[in-house]
Amino acid sequence: MNDKNIQILNTFTLDNIPDLDVAVLGALELFQKKAVPKLTLNTYKRPLVVGSGNAEATGRIIFQDTDAIFASESDYEEKLKTIKVIDGVVLVSASGSKHAPIIAKKAKEYHKHVTLITNTPNSPAKSELDNIHDFDEYIFPKNREPYTYNTSTYIGMILGYTGEDAAEIYKFLIEKIDTIKFPNFSNYNRFYLIVPPQFAGIIRMLQVKFIELFGRNIARDIETSEYVPHATTVAPSDELFISFGYKNNTWGKPEKRLNIPLPEKANYGAMMAVGYYIIAQIQKQHQPYFKENIASYTEQVTKIFGNTINPIVE
Repeated sequence: MNDKNIQILNTFTLDNIPDLDVAVLGALELFQKKAVPKLTLNTYKRPLVVGSGNAEATGRIIFQDTDAIFASESDYEEKLKTIKVIDGVVLVSASGSKHAPIIAKKAKEYHKHVTLITNTPNSPAKSELDNIHDFDEYIFPKNREPYTYNTSTYIGMILGYTGEDAAEIYKFLIEKIDTIKFPNFSNYNRFYLIVPPQFAGIIRMLQVKFIELFGRNIARDIETSEYVPHATTVAPSDELFISFGYKNNTWGKPEKRLNIPLPEKANYGAMMAVGYYIIAQIQKQHQPYFKENIASYTEQVTKIFGNTINPIVE
């Protein structure tokens, strides 16, 4: 294995920001070299798992088989206040900054132990932890990436949960996905992604990635194959239907269907990698909305959060 994509990630500037597929391959290169921490999910009987954006979605995936309660920065305090059986807070945050230290501090006010799952040593949220137990903090490896890509960050956490082999996912992308003859994605500004029911938890992650890369310039719907029949196509539009892991013979015109395979024993790590990889192919054939605006955007949110947010996360 070489690390050509990691090399790109280590050297790019604002003038040559890589597309999302480089971040996906770079993440899989990273986790062939570096082990991920083993999460202890039974520390609490009824944890409140909190995150923002894709961190919230990642937390839902990791703790899907536990008796957890889930929240975002918008509703975590209400749940701390009203759900008395919560016996600890698991905070998922790649940076450990922005809302993370605020949430951790508030959890302590409610006398709840906090566990931080992050990619950033000595983050602002760390000062709010007990810092005496093995389960106070889990730090996952990450690559240097454009701000918001958060690919190595969250795929590492998911691999820590699923135990999937990064090398096998990498091989599948190269041998099975790169060999697909893709349609001209630039002909479409509406996409409908259909995922298997067992991967319902990936929907929010794919939605967020579309929002980050395209804003409202490109429309998207993302549902499970079980949900699609429930009146989601009453008003037809000129969109491309992209199905993952099964052949769609029903939705959209036959010439506007793209079927993407998944590994035979795929889990959430493979689903995330393949999903992001396909979104990257769409990114390549459309105006670079993200690349054109990420620098000005980070200037804006730096003022909002009161700490420096750079367009490139080292």
